Amino acid sequence: MTAEQIAENINKIRATLPENVELCAVSKFHPAEDVEAALKAGQVLFGENRVQEAVEKFGLINRDSKRARLHIIGSLQSNKVRKAVLVADCIQSVDRTELVELIEKECNRINKTIQIFFELHTGEDSKSGFSSEEEILALCSRFSAGEFPHVIPAGLMTMAPFTDDEARIRKSFSTLRLLREKINSLYPELPVKELSMGMSGDYKIAVEEGSTIVRIGTAIFGERQYN
Repeated sequence: MTAEQIAENINKIRATLPENVELCAVSKFHPAEDVEAALKAGQVLFGENRVQEAVEKFGLINRDSKRARLHIIGSLQSNKVRKAVLVADCIQSVDRTELVELIEKECNRINKTIQIFFELHTGEDSKSGFSSEEEILALCSRFSAGEFPHVIPAGLMTMAPFTDDEARIRKSFSTLRLLREKINSLYPELPVKELSMGMSGDYKIAVEEGSTIVRIGTAIFGERQYN
């Protein structure tokens, strides 16, 4: 994929998005050169799955100045939290209570505040995410009580099931939107506003269901270049 093609793809996708929906360019498995091409096209927000890859790639890209915003969107192992909070602006894939506690511990250690999204399992085959809304609501209660001063619960994230059944995809996204409404009603003091949902194949449905961030990789960068 050439730099011109990447820029063209970004512009095409942006043309389909409402102003209130942000594009997260998923650069996992793609080299820093592709990220540079996207930056030149005006893309600022990027998503990475693997912490080590993100550290190497964005440590280089942001070495001299803060040019890119980075969200960790893949499953985050406990032993990778320390590196993740150093490089990321947000961790979208928070899928268990222990992870919130570790993120708070590491951010406190380096005196950094970071955003997180709670990931809810709504039907995606990998079964990542909290399995119940009750677990997320219990965490929101702890946030409301001020237990995690270095962590900002900024939104929710999900992955729709891998299916051609639009009704199932739509239900996955609407479930997340309804959870946000419940959180906003019960804990209006918490800034849980973002809905990160929708990828290359289903982002238009996600936007219709209220997504505020779409995570798109293949439609921007093409098929992944390495593992």
